[in-house]
Amino acid sequence: MATLYYPVMLRFLVVLMLPCFVHAEALVDERIPAYVIRLPASVQSVFVAETSTATFYRFARGPGNTIDKRGATYMSIGENGDGKQRDGDRRTPLGIYFVTEQLDTSKLHEKYGLTAFTLDYPNAWDRRMQRTGDGIWIHGVDRRAGKRPPRDTDGCIALPNDVLAMLESQFAANATPVVIAREINWVDPGELSATRRELDAAVSLWANSLRDGDLYTYLSLYDDNFRHWGMDKTEWTALQTETLGSRSIRKVTVGELLLLADPAEDGMYLSRFRLGVTEGTNTVEVTKRLYWRAGRSTLTIIAEDSG
Repeated sequence: MATLYYPVMLRFLVVLMLPCFVHAEALVDERIPAYVIRLPASVQSVFVAETSTATFYRFARGPGNTIDKRGATYMSIGENGDGKQRDGDRRTPLGIYFVTEQLDTSKLHEKYGLTAFTLDYPNAWDRRMQRTGDGIWIHGVDRRAGKRPPRDTDGCIALPNDVLAMLESQFAANATPVVIAREINWVDPGELSATRRELDAAVSLWANSLRDGDLYTYLSLYDDNFRHWGMDKTEWTALQTETLGSRSIRKVTVGELLLLADPAEDGMYLSRFRLGVTEGTNTVEVTKRLYWRAGRSTLTIIAEDSG
């Protein structure tokens, strides 16, 4: 197991002294992670994992669209730490991920404990950065072995079984975000207001330009370094000009807007929403993800995905 630096070890020891799951009443600090910008009503919980202190936090939407801290617990991460880059490196990824499904661990190795939830690593940004590997889960621990060391998995996040049982209902497939950060940037909630407004406006502009067939505005929102399906910006622009130019879109709706900041890429944000596109009498709905990068004066889309 790698040696932790002295200040980090002190913080880790504080975490070890916490009960298995510390509830909000005991968490008097009202600051929140800078990554949780907007939670829609459809998202019951967002989890933020801090690898430097081996701490796994739960946040939820509160009254008046506030973001409330609901608890924290100890976790174990990859044997070689965080910052996953390739298959088999035994590191836990840093970034924004979503739960995709719950697994039945009754016929798996005992180390997976009570249950397991798969994460969507590698996501669109990971693939863009040519990161490889898969099989990143949030799971329990061997019932016979007790607490695992802070670095003791193949790259997954391992939680105490009793905590996982308590949180099981909070993990929803294709809905629950899990933000994994090396060290959380804590802020007062009001500090995120300007960023929230800017991202709201950017998503609205994207949707409105799609609805109006305003190709100039629509395409201008995409970064010069945008890549998608193996195409660079020039190739993708040609495809969009051909396809969007021939469509008669009557209505575009954006719902269930989730806004998160990437914990590892400074100035990058994820907007995930339910997109409805009506052409004639036919409406198609998909879940859309747009990865935004902050420039000197504007936000541009650097990657996108569905799901």
